[in-house]
Amino acid sequence: MTDDPLIEAAVAVRANAYAPYSRFHVGAALRSADGRIFAGCNTENAAYPEGICAEGGAISAMIAAGQRRITDIVISGGGEKACAPCGGCRQKIREFGAPDLRVRMVGATGQVLLVRTLAELLPDAFGPDDLA
Repeated sequence: MTDDPLIEAAVAVRANAYAPYSRFHVGAALRSADGRIFAGCNTENAAYPEGICAEGGAISAMIAAGQRRITDIVISGGGEKACAPCGGCRQKIREFGAPDLRVRMVGATGQVLLVRTLAELLPDAFGPDDLA
């Protein structure tokens, strides 16, 4: 696969996704400022808007562990095309990531399909500093 533990974590957690409706499994893994890796997978619900995206799950795990800064993030989808974060997840990532945060999107086996900065994914973003 790869020797990048962040990519490996995103690909591995994707296998645990609960997606009985869309059958679209997504995994995400992030590294916090202290170097720890946190992972999450999408979790669908019969009441469709109540699902949880993989990125949100990884961010929640990071917050539960007392961390507040994302330094790197990988999103793994299953297709041949990059699985970019949805709009809501881009905003969630912005809450804990700087505009120059690298967002890597990889395929099911860890191949890098697309790399963007958070600023490229969410230009002119509204963030915590806008409320200061």
